[in-house]
Formats: sequence, C-alpha cells, structure tokens
Amino acid sequence: MQPLAWALLPFLALVSAQWIEYPDFGVATLTHYTLPSGFVAACGCTPASTGFPTAALSQMAYGSSTAYGPSCGRCFNISLMNPVYATPPFYPSVTKYIVVKVTDMCPLSKTGLCNATTAGPNSAGAFLNFDLAYPSSSIPNDFFPSDEALYGYTDFGVWNITYDSVPCIPNWQGANDAAALGSVKALGVGACCPADPTPGNVSNICPSFSDQNGIPPDTSTNSCVTFYPGSYSTYLVLIIIGLVSLAIV
Repeated sequence: MQPLAWALLPFLALVSAQWIEYPDFGVATLTHYTLPSGFVAACGCTPASTGFPTAALSQMAYGSSTAYGPSCGRCFNISLMNPVYATPPFYPSVTKYIVVKVTDMCPLSKTGLCNATTAGPNSAGAFLNFDLAYPSSSIPNDFFPSDEALYGYTDFGVWNITYDSVPCIPNWQGANDAAALGSVKALGVGACCPADPTPGNVSNICPSFSDQNGIPPDTSTNSCVTFYPGSYSTYLVLIIIGLVSLAIV
C-alpha cells in the first residue's frame, strides 16, 4: 500500500462512524435539488437513470461518506404528508406519492435536513431525508401541492413524508429501460447501483465504500458514461479510481 493510502486510513475510520439503520417503512423529510440530465451521481448509476425519478439519501442513512453505500439502487415509495414549514399549517386534500430510486448521497452537515446521525434527528425530527431530483421530466410540475393565494408562494421546500421500501422492478418508472438500470461499467469498483437490490441480501446490496467492506456486486452495464467537465462528479470519480489504484498497489 502506498503512503497516500495509509494516510487516508484515519480519515476513513473517522467517517465510517455509526450508520443509521432504518426500517423498510417509516417517516422522513423530503427536500429537492437540481440534478442535470445525464449526470453520474455518487452511486455511479447510469446517466439514463436521470430520466426517471431519483433521489439522494442523507449521508448517515446512505451508509458511506463518498461514492456508493448500501442504499444505492434501492427504491422507495414516498408519500407527501404536509410541509414542515408552513404558517398556518397546510394539509393537502390529495395525497401525492412517487417511487424513487436512490442514486446519490446528501452530504452530512452541521445544519440542513441531511444532518441526522445516530445521536439525533434533523431539525424536523426525522432520521432520514430524501432529496428529490426535481424538477424532472419524469415528475409532474404540480407534484408538490400548494396554495399560492394563501401563502404567496408555491414551494414549501421541506415536507414530512412516509416512505416504504419497494422492489424497483416493476415499481420504478425506469424498470423497463435497460439503459437506466445498473452502474457505469467504465467506473469499475468505483460504482455500485443494483437494478433491483433486496434488503438483507448481501449478494445484491452495495457495501459501504467508506468502510471498505467486501467487493461491490457487478452491477455494471455497457451504457456509455456522460461526465460534465468541471463537475463534482467527474473529479470525485477520478479521485476514487486513483485511490483504489493506490490502495491495491
């Protein structure tokens, strides 16, 4: 092992702290962020996956501080309950729901909704936060209920939701699109995005890249990879591949 790889060990030990183990059904918070079409996010899922509903999961539930984690590729049916911040409280008359596939990680921070740890929940009282890739061509523009006449705006920002772990096939919109399933082959061990992972089945669940537990299952496809020059994803992938190469020399 090269000196640089040894130097990283204390850092990896620090960030591989206790991950949040969550049930297959529960309550969480939901935010949204912009994910460019064709973007290769933390899990290394194919660019075509961005054509369907995807989400990032808060880091300590995601299970890794970088690259892939055990939540990569998993699908969840998320149902909107009510906005976290709305005065007076807002309760939609119709329950909206959508099945998302986890393809990205929402980084741990001291503030924000992705800061829950085993020591305590986020500011809304939830241990999980799903960060929905939205707007998206796969999600209706009116997915989030609102009352602009009363509140003066249409985006409440943060929602309380329920989530339910479901099989990606056939529930996810991209289930029948082979190009949207799996990970980018060119990334090799730097990516892990099972098409239809089964919770508790180590043969098709990604390990934690941070913890370096085991070898990720081969979830790659022959789909081409699209990187955006200067993007965080591009630099992250190059760093990961370099570190893996150093570690095995």
